[in-house]
Amino acid sequence: MNHAPSTSTRLTAPWKRLARGSSRSEWSRIASLRKQAVESRRPIGRQSSMRRVRASAAVLTIALCAAAHAQDIAPATAPPEGVVLERPEADPFVEVDGKYMVPYVATIPGTDVKFEMVPVPGGTFLLGSPEDEADRNDDEGPQIEIRVDPFWIGKYEITWAEYKQFMALQEHFKSFRQAGIREVTEERRIDAITAPSSLYDPSFTYDAGDDPRQPAATMTWYAALQYTKWLSILSGDFYRLPGEAEWEYACRAGTTSAWSFGDDADEIDEYAWLDDNADYERHRVGRKKPNPWRLYDMHGNVAEWVLDQYDEGGYTHLEPGKKYTAIEAIRWANEPDPLVARGGSWEMTADQLRSAARLASDNELWKQEDPNIPKSPWWFTTEPSTGVGFRIVRPWNVPATREEREIYWNTRAKKDQYAIRFRIESEGRGAEGLVDPELPSAISELRDK
Repeated sequence: MNHAPSTSTRLTAPWKRLARGSSRSEWSRIASLRKQAVESRRPIGRQSSMRRVRASAAVLTIALCAAAHAQDIAPATAPPEGVVLERPEADPFVEVDGKYMVPYVATIPGTDVKFEMVPVPGGTFLLGSPEDEADRNDDEGPQIEIRVDPFWIGKYEITWAEYKQFMALQEHFKSFRQAGIREVTEERRIDAITAPSSLYDPSFTYDAGDDPRQPAATMTWYAALQYTKWLSILSGDFYRLPGEAEWEYACRAGTTSAWSFGDDADEIDEYAWLDDNADYERHRVGRKKPNPWRLYDMHGNVAEWVLDQYDEGGYTHLEPGKKYTAIEAIRWANEPDPLVARGGSWEMTADQLRSAARLASDNELWKQEDPNIPKSPWWFTTEPSTGVGFRIVRPWNVPATREEREIYWNTRAKKDQYAIRFRIESEGRGAEGLVDPELPSAISELRDK
């Protein structure tokens, strides 16, 4: 014989189903209705009791339906910047996990300065150049197979318009300190960055150009790291320098030729600013043809910092024949130099702009005209640093913890750490300050006083 479920069962089952996904307000409202329904079952007379139970059940059913409907129509959390849920009609886009990475334009918070990011698909490639490539250097091998996860990369190199927002932080941080606000405590030191000191000799840095659309240059590798930390915390997205393998993968854009446009050096004038056509200056970004993945100035204009320590022996830290991820392939920097810059600059020749070509930094040479002891941890003073800048990446797979992200933003070199503290604490050059989403409003409020 079939038995009808009890009133208690009819009331409790949908209650439990909804409660698992309901908000606190929905829970409280339905709890009140359930209590009324239970109380209505007190014996007052069979017919009256049944009428109350039916009425209460009907009210509860309406409440359950309304709550469920509210959940259905509630706006979903917006996808991250540069991600859409429907397949775009036009390239470029990259499909990942049922979502689509697309180009986006972002604004540095608190400013009207914009920057553009372009998606790069995941894949595999051979890092370095083949032994028979013309003008190949010994430090470009051995070739190693690398698997690269998807990421966004700057469409252009970081410009003066962008970098000068970062440079301005020195005065803001000093003003906060004088006002006794936003102090860097031990509890919040993880949110602190160091802003670069004023230029020792602006004419050196700006002699090759300081137009807002020209690439910024002469900053140290450490200063570039701090820029990415500042932008990351300010924007809420994780930005960093590319690893060397990620940079070459993006530069090649699926090609295996000496340059991303082919093997004919005679074509380079269409794609790059170099010593033959630059007329002794950096040029506005995006004036030459892009590579196949629509990235501009990957060859020439300014060489670009990557995360890796340089070794003249090439990729000796990687085992030939073994496959690595792009992150595994990074030679993490433990010394202040030499470090790697990629792509070549406006001061160099075509062979130095090849996709696999590497430039090693030299602090002694590049800071030769810096009279300070210790020398600046933020700026270079001597060629070829006039042709060194950077571009940023934003990986699809973000490190899970803040501690892991910090690895990409700070120097491990003790010599650099000493110079930074000495310059700030003993000489008052450069400044340390907190970065958080409230920083732009704090700057505005202090400026208005």
